[in-house]
Amino acid sequence: MTKPRVLVLYYSQTGQLRNIIDNILLDIKDKLEITYAPIEPVTPFPFPWNPDVFFDAMPETVMHTPPPVKSLPDEIVNAEYDLVIFGHQPWFLNPSMPITAFLQSPSAKVLVNKKVITVIGARNMWLHAQEKIKQYLLKLNATLVGNIALVDTKPNIISTLTVIRWAMKGQKEASGILPDAGVQKADIEKAQRYGMPIYRHLEDNKLESLQQELVLLGAIQLKPGLVLLENTGISNFRKWSKYIAAKGGPGAPERQGRVKQFKNLLIVAIFILSPITSLIAKIREQVKMKKLKDDVAYFKQLKFEEGRL
Repeated sequence: MTKPRVLVLYYSQTGQLRNIIDNILLDIKDKLEITYAPIEPVTPFPFPWNPDVFFDAMPETVMHTPPPVKSLPDEIVNAEYDLVIFGHQPWFLNPSMPITAFLQSPSAKVLVNKKVITVIGARNMWLHAQEKIKQYLLKLNATLVGNIALVDTKPNIISTLTVIRWAMKGQKEASGILPDAGVQKADIEKAQRYGMPIYRHLEDNKLESLQQELVLLGAIQLKPGLVLLENTGISNFRKWSKYIAAKGGPGAPERQGRVKQFKNLLIVAIFILSPITSLIAKIREQVKMKKLKDDVAYFKQLKFEEGRL
């Protein structure tokens, strides 16, 4: 019997997202014919990051004007697939630059008319990034049939400190009073439970009902307050990206003063204003609970509505 053909497309700077995908496929990899296609920038992004380079990457990430990625081989682009697993992660509340570069490249035609499951590895905010992915998929006439989002469930300040240590020093491991960075190992291993439902729905040609089962299995855990915080954050990032880019392109000396302003403001917002912002969000959460419940239900599903974030 012919095995279903699955393409795995992803960009993973640290390897965490590839690890998540591997665990999802662990129980079903022998039942599938899997092709892995990592997305590779022409000029790799640094890891660990230099802080100045990291914050200078914000405007182009938010405006979706990334540097190019390498083309996929023709034998991958022109092949037929029963399913595509598309792994992405947010940078500055948007899809990472390699992901948006790929989705704007000729190689993106591999997604045309395909059924797609998105897999997200994030610190805690991924909603706006996923909305942008939905838009790209719609333009490619691809059908989103599932979404799995794994996040770091540690408290916000702790996860911020550990991800900074990881991104700027390359240290994922626990140190001092700080735990490991990233999505918890146990949560990554538990992603294995999503594999058999994916295979079963694929085999039965019932992928349109897959997301309902994934949600019941815990594929998306979403706190209502994060919807409010992300809405505020993306609004500010859009303003700052235009303000910085007005002084030149990536690395331009003329814009570094504005990049520094943004960096300093973001640090203050995270470590000083964050408790106040969280309290305000909790108050707003109670006032807008009905709408937030509707928002949470929306983000757990797959449809796209303009203006949600």
